Amino acid sequence: MKYIITAAVAAATLSACSSGDRQIAGASFFTEAGSALDAGDFGEATMNNRLVQTGAQDYTINLARRFAADVNSTVNFEFNSTALDADARSTLMKQADWIRQFPEVRFKVYGHTDLVGSQAYNRSLGLRRAQTVVAFLASQGIDRSRLEAVVSFGETQPLVVTDGRERRNRRTVTEVTGFVESDPMVLNGKYAEIIFRDYVNSAAQGSTATEGQL
Repeated sequence: MKYIITAAVAAATLSACSSGDRQIAGASFFTEAGSALDAGDFGEATMNNRLVQTGAQDYTINLARRFAADVNSTVNFEFNSTALDADARSTLMKQADWIRQFPEVRFKVYGHTDLVGSQAYNRSLGLRRAQTVVAFLASQGIDRSRLEAVVSFGETQPLVVTDGRERRNRRTVTEVTGFVESDPMVLNGKYAEIIFRDYVNSAAQGSTATEGQL
């Protein structure tokens, strides 16, 4: 009787082990490698690419964010002036360097003023500031057809709400607005080409190694 019980326990144990082995083997055979490590975000890059390619996600958003992160998109002005000071010119030259890397992209420049003066005058002043910035960027080799000085926001979008003179409100803002019409949507893998070209150019510009060092 003792022998029968022992044999039954052993058989049950072996059965459980073999069942577990089959389950593990089956899981490793029928699922992709590394699935146990996937926390659920491995496909984010692919999903983002698909959204951009299909137009489900506005492809200008990523470039606009990158532009704002890489360079200062804003320049400021003296009171009742459209003249570019040294700081403004320095900022715009950096903007121009960035814009040149992306010949497929269009930009708009928005002009703003502080709250001093009439709304009609400030709208005109803001537009003239935007036109000044566009003219400077064009002087840096940017195709004028890719730049647009739009009707300004005048005094309607102040950064600092005050009736007095406020330099931070007297500004222009350069923004990515889309792709040039001759470049059909820059989809179907072309956005990747733009990024790769930028990557190669940045590596070449930053390299200081001589042939002997290599």
